Amino acid sequence: MWKWEAEGQPKAIVVLVHSAYEHHRRYAWLIQTLRNGGFHVVTSDLPGHGEESGRGVHDESFGDYVKHIKKMVEVALLDNVPMFIVGHGLGATLVMHLLQTEKMECAGCIISSPWLSLKHQPSKFSSMLTKLSPSMKIDHDVTIERLTRNYELYIDAQSDRHYSSAVTASWYRELNAFMKAVAAHETSIQDLPVLLQTGGRDKITDITYPKKWLANQQLSEFHYKDWKRLYHDLYQEPEREEVYQYIESFMNNVLRSLGYVV
Repeated sequence: MWKWEAEGQPKAIVVLVHSAYEHHRRYAWLIQTLRNGGFHVVTSDLPGHGEESGRGVHDESFGDYVKHIKKMVEVALLDNVPMFIVGHGLGATLVMHLLQTEKMECAGCIISSPWLSLKHQPSKFSSMLTKLSPSMKIDHDVTIERLTRNYELYIDAQSDRHYSSAVTASWYRELNAFMKAVAAHETSIQDLPVLLQTGGRDKITDITYPKKWLANQQLSEFHYKDWKRLYHDLYQEPEREEVYQYIESFMNNVLRSLGYVV
């Protein structure tokens, strides 16, 4: 687990939860930009991801993912400043689940491109085989080209030893059950400010599902932003400066509403 500190007194602290198959180092730009904006950042690689993965086959427990995020939240709360949770992709879905099952001292939540219904699936052949062998390896084939239009990252991905979209059949089944449960959960999350962002040209997920989810929450304050031209990875896209300005404005407004001078 890592913590990056802002220069001087922080306005707040951000818990950053990455998506499936990737690792926290893909968010180096966002982490530094948050620090420049006056925010501490706590993040780490989810179990089985990053340096721990060895570019292996994902077969981790979703319960372990949730426990890991709760530990990050505990670390962040030690600073006694307002805390925001930023979750992306599957990380966003895990955060949504946590908010459905826990009450947290959270100033606000920013979720982007959550996985509730996948548009991009493994091949039909692989999907049929999942019924036969839980340990069978499947390549979800979530390539960097499907995630972002940022050509610089295509080059970086070639030497990324810690990115892998290979999973077991049992993991993929658990993923689908988990997404369905989060989407169908009837009780609203706790009443806190929420910013939901999606990419209009997302090739990975069906963005109509997050919209429906947000509309069903009983929240006093929520915001929805559809970035029409952007792909799935909003914080990696060429327009990421605009995306950051949007989330920083959201956080600053929440802090003002809580009585903090920003």
